[in-house]
Amino acid sequence: MRFEEAYGDWQAKRLSQEEAARLLGVHERTFRRYIDRYEENGLEGLADKRLTQVSHRRAPVDELTRLTDLYRSRHQGWNVKHFYGWYRRDEKAPRSYSWVKSRLQEAGLVKKAKGRGAHRKRRERSPLPGLMIHQDGSTHEWVPGQKWDLIVTMDDATNEHYSMFFCSEEGTWSSFVGVREVIESRGLFSTFYSDRGSHYWHTPEAGGKVDRKNLTQFGEAMKRLGITMIAAYSPEARGRSERMFSTHQERLPKELALAGITDMEAANRYLREVYRPAFNAEFLQPAMEEGSAFVGWIGGPLEDILCERFERTVGNDNCVCFENMKLQIPADRHLCHYVKAKVSVVRHTDGTLAILHGPRRLADYDATGKPLAPKLKAAA
Repeated sequence: MRFEEAYGDWQAKRLSQEEAARLLGVHERTFRRYIDRYEENGLEGLADKRLTQVSHRRAPVDELTRLTDLYRSRHQGWNVKHFYGWYRRDEKAPRSYSWVKSRLQEAGLVKKAKGRGAHRKRRERSPLPGLMIHQDGSTHEWVPGQKWDLIVTMDDATNEHYSMFFCSEEGTWSSFVGVREVIESRGLFSTFYSDRGSHYWHTPEAGGKVDRKNLTQFGEAMKRLGITMIAAYSPEARGRSERMFSTHQERLPKELALAGITDMEAANRYLREVYRPAFNAEFLQPAMEEGSAFVGWIGGPLEDILCERFERTVGNDNCVCFENMKLQIPADRHLCHYVKAKVSVVRHTDGTLAILHGPRRLADYDATGKPLAPKLKAAA
């Protein structure tokens, strides 16, 4: 009725198009479009077609039904972001995250999240990959009835997980394995950030400062590599890795259950081949600067650096006593014997032993002290 009144006044030349548009509260171009539609179809032409026509972008009912049935039958309890990543990857669905979340909320399958708290400024990430590496472990019931430790070694700059595996207990061995996988795949990094676990640091007083002079076996290995260690003094200081573990604890048990995995070997294979690549693809952040701080490793065998070392003195029988074992040093062409010599007993991550005299390797042994055949050097 208001349009007809304005239209009549415009026709009678009592109002200009600009004045008639202002009267209706629309732009002059909109008023001209109204005129065209009115003169073609009358008042029905002014009706908002969005109220009577179905959008061509509206999802088919079959697609919506499949989405809700899939979530209800196989992914009940998954958070929306986790389910959406799986839905896009396995179902090749073109829908957006917001659309999937809205449909699941409308179906009553997921609840709306509460509003976030006050904004807090987080520590800036490292500008380049390889400047700071985080390592931490999380004990959790990853499969029903069994608690394992998940060891993650990740980059501060990008969130990329370079190493990720389950073990029975976090310790020196697991730390060496994580660092070795990073160096072998990317290169030597600058700093290592961790909590104050006893395999990382000696802490004279509970809750106090770490002892930077009396190093652990892991600390000695980092010193040999030239990597600076940084200790975190609160869970908040490790917030980035803590948030990642929260995500893993939410997602991994569901994925392992869906895949029917109950043993550690199969779980580690799933982490390596499926979970870690998908997680990195979803959560990888671009570094603030181009380039990399990783340096290619050109030193000796990593197995002789990322290991436990124990100083011993060779006995009169040319043997080394180590943990109730007698390690016999075989004859060689350099010295008739090594009696009273200072040597290093090395224990590798696979449990094997070796005796080093300076840079020279004297012998290798299995975990029980039985001599192993000498390792032959590859032909140049």
